[in-house]
Amino acid sequence: MRYSETDRIYDELLLTRIQAGDRRAGERLATRWHPRLMRTAYRLLRDEEQAHSAVQEAWAGICKGWRGLRNPSRFPAWAYTILHRKCADQIGRNQKRRSLHAVDIEAVDISVAPRGEDKVTLDQAFDRLSDEHRTAALLYFGEGLTLKEIAEVTGAAVGTAKSRLFHARRQLMSALNDEPDEGEI
Repeated sequence: MRYSETDRIYDELLLTRIQAGDRRAGERLATRWHPRLMRTAYRLLRDEEQAHSAVQEAWAGICKGWRGLRNPSRFPAWAYTILHRKCADQIGRNQKRRSLHAVDIEAVDISVAPRGEDKVTLDQAFDRLSDEHRTAALLYFGEGLTLKEIAEVTGAAVGTAKSRLFHARRQLMSALNDEPDEGEI
C-alpha cells in the first residue's frame, strides 16, 4: 500500500491536532500507523515478538516527541527513523547474544502463510538482501517513502540511499526472473 498525498495531508492534520492537545487525534494517528510500523519492523527483524517490542518502544518515542515535531509533513520519515533505530538496537542485541553463546541458531520463521509461489519467491528474494538494501527496498516499495526520506530514516546520504535501492531492485528483479545475480556468478 503506497502512501498517497491524501494520506500525507490527513496525517499532517492529525499531527497538528495532536500538537493542539487533541488526544483522539493521537489515537487515530496511532491506529493508522501501527500496522505500517509493525509490518516494517517484522520485515526488518523477521521475528514477530521482537517486532512487536520494537514498535512499542518506537511508539513511546513517537508519543513523547510528536508535540515537538515542527514540520508535520516530516512525520513519516521521523516515525520510521525512530523505528529503524529501535530495530537496529534489537539486531545489535541479537548479534551480541549470538556471539556470547557462540552458537548461531537460525530463528524460526513465523511469517504469515505464503500466498502462492510468487510470495514465497519474493520473501526469499528479500531475505537474501543485505540489511541496508532490504531496509531501502521495504521503505520505498512497501511504505512509499521518497529517497530523501529513506536517507533520513537510515542516516545515509541521498546518493547512498539511491544506490542501495538500485542494487536491491536489481537483486529482486534477478531473483524473480530466476537469473543469477552478478554476485552469484
